[in-house]
This record gives sequence, structure tokens and C-alpha cells, in this order.
Amino acid sequence: MECNLRPLTLGEILDRTAQLYRSNFLLFAGISVPYAGALLVLGVIQIGLTETLRMTHTAEQLRWLTLTTVGIIMPISFLVYGIVMAATSRAVAWVHLGKPATIRSAYQSIRPRLGRYLWLMTITWLVVFLPIEVLYGGYFGTMAYYVKGFGTDPAAQQAAMSNPQTLIVVGLASLAFFLLMIPVGIYTVMMGLRYSLAIPSCVVENLNARVAIRRSIELARGSWGRIFLLALLIGVIKFGLVMVTQVFVFVAAFKHPGQLPGPGISALSQVIGFFTNTFLGPIWAAGITLFYYDQRVRREGYDIEWMLQAAGLTAPVTQQDPGAAHE
Repeated sequence: MECNLRPLTLGEILDRTAQLYRSNFLLFAGISVPYAGALLVLGVIQIGLTETLRMTHTAEQLRWLTLTTVGIIMPISFLVYGIVMAATSRAVAWVHLGKPATIRSAYQSIRPRLGRYLWLMTITWLVVFLPIEVLYGGYFGTMAYYVKGFGTDPAAQQAAMSNPQTLIVVGLASLAFFLLMIPVGIYTVMMGLRYSLAIPSCVVENLNARVAIRRSIELARGSWGRIFLLALLIGVIKFGLVMVTQVFVFVAAFKHPGQLPGPGISALSQVIGFFTNTFLGPIWAAGITLFYYDQRVRREGYDIEWMLQAAGLTAPVTQQDPGAAHE
């Protein structure tokens, strides 16, 4: 049995992530399909609702539809991504330790504890991302309420901005938004780093949600910078591919500023997004799972523990909170 456990540099973690992804492309892409499919379905529904409002000449409601759908889509997609991330973490753990893995076995392994993973992602979303979503929602909701035609009709928007009272409200809202964005952004990043190892901890060690979060905070302590760089590098890779595949959307937005793209362009963007999300979705989950193992090797000598277990010298120990069975 191959054992890949040893302390790794950040570059080696990225190399190992790429190696695992290349050699198990169909496995990880297949696991990511439910997440990409959920985003596609939600996107198509949004396009359909948008076109319905346009055809019924109620385009003024588009801004509220956009705010509402974004507020709904974000938590739903986050929860679905949590399920996919749990299955990916399970598959990465198997492959990394030289064990066989399939799409079916990965999802079957997480199915008995699906509620636990959903609860963990719910806690994570509420603690980490809800403040910044409330900030964005409040700002764009204010803009949509006071600026007629905001995001849908450039001419009406320009006319509304000529009103001194509206201009003052928009100015104050924008100032408050940018001032609050600094502390809220810092908070989101810091909490995201603290919670980043929760899913791998929950999956690999069979912990309940609260214990997995505490475990993540413990393992991530002192390594925030490395986790941040890992997320940044993976984010740059994803951003680059999205920019290349969605360039036609940006061209259309540049030609028609302030207007939503037509249904054809939007639908094509969603279809292409399905493939990019399928291909890119597993990268972060794979990278952070490898980082989780690296932290355990560095802090707890897990490589030695695993070699002893593989040699049959010690019995495998499953870490589980006593209250986990009652969740």
C-alpha cells in the first residue's frame, strides 16, 4: 500500500493536488457534477423568471428578483457544495492513502452522516458568510429602492441620480458600504481560515459539526498564512479559467453597460459554467484535504501512526465525539 504522508511545503501540496486531480480526473469531476448541476438548474430558473418579467413588462421588478434569487442561490449552492466537498474529501483521503475510490463509494460513505455535513455547512455559512451577504444585500437593496431603474434601465438610473436627495442617499450608502467592507471582509477571511479544515476533520475523523469546527480551529492555528496562500493560488487558477470561458459575457456587458445580457447569452454562460464548475469544483476540496493531512503530520506525527496501522502494529482509532450518535 502506497503511503504519501510526510510534511509537505505549500508548493508540494499544490503539486500533489494537481497530481491527484490528473490521475483521478473522472473520479473528482464526477463527484462535482451534483454541485455544477445545482448551479445550472438555479441559473436557468433565474433566467426564466427574468424573461417572464421582461415579457410581462414588469422589468422594474428585475432588481428585486436579482436580490432575492442571489440571497436564495448562495446558501443553497453553499450547502450543496458542502455535500460535494465531503464526498471529495472522502475520495481524496482514500486515494492519498493508496486506497481505491469510486464516485459511488464516496457518496455512499457520506450518506449516513449527510445531516451532519449539512448542519456543519449551515453553521459555517451563518458564522462566516452571513455578515458579508447582509452587507451586500443592504447596500444593493438601498440602491434598488432609491435609484429607479438600478441595474435594469440605464436611462432611468441616470435620471434618478440627477435628484440631489437621491444622490445624497447613494453617497452615504456607498460610503457606509466601503467603510464596513474593510472590517467585514477581514472578519470573513479570518473566520473562513479558522473553519477551513472542518469538513475534512468531520469526514476523516467522523466528528460531529461542533467538534469538527473546534478541531479545524486547533489544526489551523499558526497556519493561517499557508491556508490563505493555498486558497489564493487555487482562486487565481479558477478565476483565470472562468475569465477565459466567460469572455463573451464580459464583452456583452461592456457593449451594453447597465443592462442584463440576453437569454441566449445567459443560457450559454450557464452551460459553460456547468462544465467549468465540474472541472474546477474539486480542486479546493482536494487541496484543503491534503493540507489537513499535512497539519496532522506536522502536529501529531500522523505519518508514523499511519505506517504503524498499515503494518498491523496498532489498531485504527476513529475519533468521534460521544454526542455524535445523538445528532
